[in-house]
Amino acid sequence: MKRTDKINCLLRILWLLPLFLAVACMPRPDISVEVLPEYEALFQKENGWTGADGAYSIMLSSNKILWVFGDTWIGQIKDGQHVNAVIVNNSIALQYGKRTANSSVEFYYGQTAEGKPAAFLRPPLDHSWFWIYDGAITAKGLFLFLIQIERTDEVSVFGFKIIGSWLGHVVNPEEPPTTWHLDIQKIPWATFSATRITFFGSALLNLSGFIYIYGITEDIGDDFHRKYMILARVPEARLGDFNQWRFFAKDRWSSDYSEATRLCENMANEYSVSYQPALKKYVVVYSENGISEKIVARLASKPSGPWSEPLLLYRCPEASWHEDIFCYAAKAHADISLTADELIITYVANSKDFRQIAEDARLYRPRFLRIKFKN
Repeated sequence: MKRTDKINCLLRILWLLPLFLAVACMPRPDISVEVLPEYEALFQKENGWTGADGAYSIMLSSNKILWVFGDTWIGQIKDGQHVNAVIVNNSIALQYGKRTANSSVEFYYGQTAEGKPAAFLRPPLDHSWFWIYDGAITAKGLFLFLIQIERTDEVSVFGFKIIGSWLGHVVNPEEPPTTWHLDIQKIPWATFSATRITFFGSALLNLSGFIYIYGITEDIGDDFHRKYMILARVPEARLGDFNQWRFFAKDRWSSDYSEATRLCENMANEYSVSYQPALKKYVVVYSENGISEKIVARLASKPSGPWSEPLLLYRCPEASWHEDIFCYAAKAHADISLTADELIITYVANSKDFRQIAEDARLYRPRFLRIKFKN
């Protein structure tokens, strides 16, 4: 090794050493978990909207919560099975009231010219579709991150690929969703190739006049997929101006997205980042490696990290029901949590066998947990 290479290596180690020490000294909080059947009951419908995955939430006002979903069942449930049903690629819901005893939920999806159910939001290309990721409400309206997908085969539940990333802007979110006006623009900070996927919108954090925009960069090989957290930020009032985005690169904010630091590994495409007052820490919640029975969290003193090692929050029992069942899409919903020491978390159980999904309506809908922290 050349002398200059040795010096550079030593400098990198010295830069990382304080981060390693900070993470090592971070105490593990006490954690308790309970399921929330009263919340799940709000999303157990037998007609119309009967299940979906994804499940991001955005506070539109103090008493109105927007839920956005990915693939969605529309039809009926009889004897625990989906009947007379179709799947559309996204839907939304409005929840009125935080406390479930006084809450109501209204569901919305689109309609074709023939009057059949369709996705609520659709991209310009007919053969592709949108999955709705995280969003933010600002003085300029509602912004939603939209991942564009196309099918690669008609057999596997994993027969799809990401082909684009868009930012949607609803200028009139205070009006009924059926009258929303949506503008979309393609996000330039995205890569979709056979060996690398990079996109933003996995999680958003509104902090001190900035929107922190978390994303994923994924290395893809013949026998591996490795997902890493990356981070951008932009002034809240300029969220739709891509020239104002800056990307966290070690200890600075860069205008070059390719410099974005990989903050932690084994992440999921979908996750959440929020501030936990009882811990005085930022908390990221996700399904380990994207698909796992394990819901985990990492803690940090700053929104850019350094992040702790994963803390196991919960093991999803549905994964033990059958060998084809898998769990994913875990994320926290800090805005609907009622106390400073809790987080409400959702996740989804799915199956590799589409027939099993259709015949077991317990699958493919949001499951709710309450996590209590004690420092």
